[in-house]
Amino acid sequence: METREAFVLWKRQVLILFVLLGLSQAGPELVRYSVAEETEIGYFVANLARDLGLEVEELSSREARVVSDDNEKHLHLDLLTGDLLLSGKLDREELCGSKEPCVLHFQMVLENPLQFFRAELHIKDINDHSPTFLDKEILIKISESTTTGTTFQMESAQDLDIGSNGLQNYTIVPNSHFYIKIRDNEDGKIYPELVLHRALDHEEEPELRLTLVALDGGSPPRSGTTLVLIKVLDINDNAPEFPQRLYEVQVLEDTPVGSWIITTSAKDLDAGNYGKISYTFVHAAEDIRKTFEINPVSGEVHLRSRLDFEVIQSYTIKIQATDGGGLSEECTLLVTVIDINDNPPEVIMSSITKIIPENASETLVALFSVRDQDAGENGRIVCSIQDDLPFFLKPTFKNFYTLVSEKALDREEKAEYNITITVTDMGTPRLKTQHNITVLVSDVNDNAPAFTQASYTLRVRENNSPALHIGTVSATDTDAGANAQVTYLLLPPADPHVPLVSLVSINADNGHLFALRSLDYEALRAFEFRVGAADRGSPPLSSQALVRVLVEDDNDNAPFVLYPLQNTSAPCTELLPRAAEPGYLVTKVVAVDGDAGQNAWLSYQLLKATEPGLFGVWAHNGEVRTARPLSERDAARHRLLVLVKDNGEPPLSASVTLHVLLVDGFSQPHLPPPEAEAEAAAAAPADPLTVYLVVALASVSSLFLFSVLVFVVVRLCGRGGAARAGRCSVPEGPFPGHLVDVSGTGTLSHSYQYEVCLTGDSGTSEFKFLKPIIPNPAAQDTGRHTGEKENFRISFGFNDK
Repeated sequence: METREAFVLWKRQVLILFVLLGLSQAGPELVRYSVAEETEIGYFVANLARDLGLEVEELSSREARVVSDDNEKHLHLDLLTGDLLLSGKLDREELCGSKEPCVLHFQMVLENPLQFFRAELHIKDINDHSPTFLDKEILIKISESTTTGTTFQMESAQDLDIGSNGLQNYTIVPNSHFYIKIRDNEDGKIYPELVLHRALDHEEEPELRLTLVALDGGSPPRSGTTLVLIKVLDINDNAPEFPQRLYEVQVLEDTPVGSWIITTSAKDLDAGNYGKISYTFVHAAEDIRKTFEINPVSGEVHLRSRLDFEVIQSYTIKIQATDGGGLSEECTLLVTVIDINDNPPEVIMSSITKIIPENASETLVALFSVRDQDAGENGRIVCSIQDDLPFFLKPTFKNFYTLVSEKALDREEKAEYNITITVTDMGTPRLKTQHNITVLVSDVNDNAPAFTQASYTLRVRENNSPALHIGTVSATDTDAGANAQVTYLLLPPADPHVPLVSLVSINADNGHLFALRSLDYEALRAFEFRVGAADRGSPPLSSQALVRVLVEDDNDNAPFVLYPLQNTSAPCTELLPRAAEPGYLVTKVVAVDGDAGQNAWLSYQLLKATEPGLFGVWAHNGEVRTARPLSERDAARHRLLVLVKDNGEPPLSASVTLHVLLVDGFSQPHLPPPEAEAEAAAAAPADPLTVYLVVALASVSSLFLFSVLVFVVVRLCGRGGAARAGRCSVPEGPFPGHLVDVSGTGTLSHSYQYEVCLTGDSGTSEFKFLKPIIPNPAAQDTGRHTGEKENFRISFGFNDK
């Protein structure tokens, strides 16, 4: 007993195992839906995600899509809700014709991983077509000897709708002589037959006009009408007869239009008009009438339009032979269309991936199906791609294929693949179709930007306009796309004291460098910084380069005269003894220039003199010397105009006026220049108040001058012999620290110490330059010029050592 129970249990386990194995081998479950034709766009068909047991989130992540067998977009899948919606109105008659049921096959395709679900959409018919008669008038000839109850076949109406919406009934009005009898044919359609209800009388009514009405079963019903013309004939007792009831013929679908198909011939024993036979198609649908035509006299059937095996494979044609007395006979013509290989295969793309990362392996590139509308060997298809590509085709189910990459690709080796999918049928001759797919290999950020130079040297002239483009740095990246898009930036300078953010800026897109403000060579001659170039990959890669900016000097500073000063109220007068020999140093014009290089090279030139030829100016050091011996005829007062000019382009200049007084010795009082006397005379007061003011001012001035003279005499007496000689002494040894050490560029390449003084009997005070009037702008570049120091004395009487 236990052995039997064990055996039964074993049999159940084996049965369950086979069932599970069968289920695992079965395809996806077929899902069926239905919708009425002519339903509005966007109509909700079903929630496809719920019916297939899928989560809505999977639809977008797995790139769900709906693919129809006829490659038309009838349906739309909402990826956010999983709803299946109509994307266009469906016409059942256009899609299926008279075929029932009308089913639209489609699949839902999921990728990553690849998964398919098959489904069907049944399109339900609505009553949107009325019955129609192909002939606007039906002619029936009936002999007056026809007995009651005789039936006459009539052309049936055509209704594109099916089922209850299709053709259901016929009526005829008026109906005193006839009534309609409905006959069901073997093809499931109904045909009207006219039944004679009351005998006809040719003499009484040779012709009757009736209206045949065709009704469908819709709600509300639709109808169509045609005119029935009945001609009452004399007696005719022999009807035509065909030698055979069925004719069969095979015709190639590429048979030329107008070709002869077959000849049907009937015999009639009657003579005269009753024996004349005419041939017509009866119960012929519109496609038959468009494709074939029959000669009404000879019964020859010819091809009226091209045949298409893919549309209709066979035609059943009813041919009626009618004699002159109205008697008729029917036969059937069966035309079979033979297929030829006239349709190339088709490639229908369902999904395609045009970009593949270069580091991805075995990536799904495309999902497609193939089909051929021909039959037999003409419709059998072979699919292939080129042999030298790292891709292969993989069949899935039915006529679906996937195109998959074999391995990881290298964009640097090849960035683009042109794949040709070739489908060939096995017909004669063989036809093929090619579909090209371009696959781009996307880049991975594995190359950093590289500057064209490790360092850049840029030059910019001072006094530039703000936002001036001073140069460009450039870096390239061998990657592609965002990985090769380079952006530039300024890196923090190594010296925190350099105000880099206020000096330059860089265009992040093209590496153009701009000066943010006007640069001054005298303040900043050079600076350097580093720039970075980074790509937009993830993660980004970057590199650096050094940029050095050299500021070039511009001739923007005119020479400045340090001695003699030109901005004092009283001009400085130099004393020249009449016993001075040629080449005697009268004075020295001291000038500086804030520029550098040749812009600071100064030259001196005597522009104008009271006595031409008496004085000369050395062009390189500004020393004013006598050019010849003095004579008694030379005027006592001389005025010299000296021009100081730099070597810039264009050159800048300054002028200085010198007053020289000739004296026999340094005991002669200093006289004011004639210009001062003229100015005093011109300024004489014209009224008593002015006179009083001038007198008071002269008194105060005299007292001040007397005090100054006493001070000068005391100082001169303290200096001993030097004072008695009428000269200002120069201290021995190092020059006192409280005097000015003037250093500069250009011709003033030495350091000078100077003191200005007047003789004790000149009537004027002694002056010393204790500090420079302006700061030396050339003091920044002390290393550009070297030379020996020279001490000199500038006074109204020079002690030329």
